[in-house]
Amino acid sequence: MNKTYWLSFFLLLLTLKPAVAQDSLARQYDLFEIVDIALGRSPDALLAETRRENRYWQWRAFRSNYMPRVVLRGTLPDFNRENDAVQQEDGTIEFRPVSQSFSEIELNASQRIGYTGTLLFLSSTVQRFDDFERETLRFSGDPVSIGISQELFQYNELKWDRLIEPLEYEESKKEYTEDVEQIAIEASEDYFNVLTAQVSLAVATKNLANADTIYQIAEGRYNLGTIAENQLLQLELNLMEARQDVAQAELDLETSTLELKSFIGLNENTSIVLALPDDIPDFKVDTEIAIQEAFKNRSDAVAFERRLREAESGVARARGDNGLNVNLFATYGLTNRSEQLNGLYDNPENQSRVRIGFDIPVLDWGRAKSRIKQAEAIYQLEQYTVEQEKVNFEQRVFTQVRTFDMLRNQIEIAATADDIANRSYEIAKQRYLIGKVDITDLNQALAKKDDARQRYIQSLNDFWQAYYTLRQLTLYDFARNEPLYVDQQ
Repeated sequence: MNKTYWLSFFLLLLTLKPAVAQDSLARQYDLFEIVDIALGRSPDALLAETRRENRYWQWRAFRSNYMPRVVLRGTLPDFNRENDAVQQEDGTIEFRPVSQSFSEIELNASQRIGYTGTLLFLSSTVQRFDDFERETLRFSGDPVSIGISQELFQYNELKWDRLIEPLEYEESKKEYTEDVEQIAIEASEDYFNVLTAQVSLAVATKNLANADTIYQIAEGRYNLGTIAENQLLQLELNLMEARQDVAQAELDLETSTLELKSFIGLNENTSIVLALPDDIPDFKVDTEIAIQEAFKNRSDAVAFERRLREAESGVARARGDNGLNVNLFATYGLTNRSEQLNGLYDNPENQSRVRIGFDIPVLDWGRAKSRIKQAEAIYQLEQYTVEQEKVNFEQRVFTQVRTFDMLRNQIEIAATADDIANRSYEIAKQRYLIGKVDITDLNQALAKKDDARQRYIQSLNDFWQAYYTLRQLTLYDFARNEPLYVDQQ
């Protein structure tokens, strides 16, 4: 037995192959480096940045509605040359040549008041008329005119936009931070796809080397008549399967690596090697703090308030569109006419205008009331829906915190199981070489070893997915105790 043991051990040393041939051109990355690359140059990151910029300019356009507006309008010139039909005193028609030019220019400044919907304006107008046939020149204009336009009992769109648009803008800024964290989640998922493929290839390569070694030793034993043919055939089958596993692992690694590079925007042709992210951050997550931070930082909380405001705005619109429409328009200013331009500003006359228009429904068969009741029902339904979604959102945060804590504990268990299974296989392999166990026990030990390794990698994957999901769900970094969302105007 001793001679057989030392012969087997000697053959094992001669035939054992390295597990993985390290590519000298390969570059190693850890999980955080891959995430940083994805956040800086991935197509998804560029799209998120573009959406944020687009929403910023929408916000700027909204704010401009509440700023003074100055407009210069004009017609320079409106020239007309034709033969115009002119009726004479006896009723006949004479065609008289007409050669005229009319020019007008107006400088207008206006300001809207959001809370009332009032339009205030100030303007100055100059008109010039040239009659080239009669060689006459006339000027007319309003040197200064101030006015007001006010709708009464109507829906004030400016007022409600002032309440809703800031919420939409804040929501969009928080959504951008959430998009960034979503990129981190997807990058970590692709990272573990490659890492799993790399580990699978390493395991398959090592298994192939072991299967080849064991088969060669068994072939020598078979020639000596110490093992049966069926055991040799089983080991040969194991060797063929090990070769297939290596080929499949190489294909999986190539595919997953291309997907990772495509997602993070990495165009380098060199191969990459990913480090095992087994350095687990040591921090505790308080459930109450996680819920508080989620409601403070997430766009969902802002969306809850925005949706209620929009539903309330719908009620106000229904009440404003009840058919009663009253509009007040008034202007006061100075006007004049002259043959000289500077004469317009000499002793101008007063000018004023007041107009009140109204539209009052007399019979609408309950149409206005029905619209109001419908809008109120929608508002009430939105209140119920928002309250339920708040509860669901809080429960989601609570569950994610519990899941995160559980997955942290599972990593230690999976790591211990991986170590035990690996040592068990090594013992089973050595015992098989000296004839203490049969091929069935060896195959079982091999299967348990590979399964334990995959479970450990999967536990790391689950933990880091939960880690980045918790960050996205709360927009809070519990490792540094700081929010991920910082309001920047």
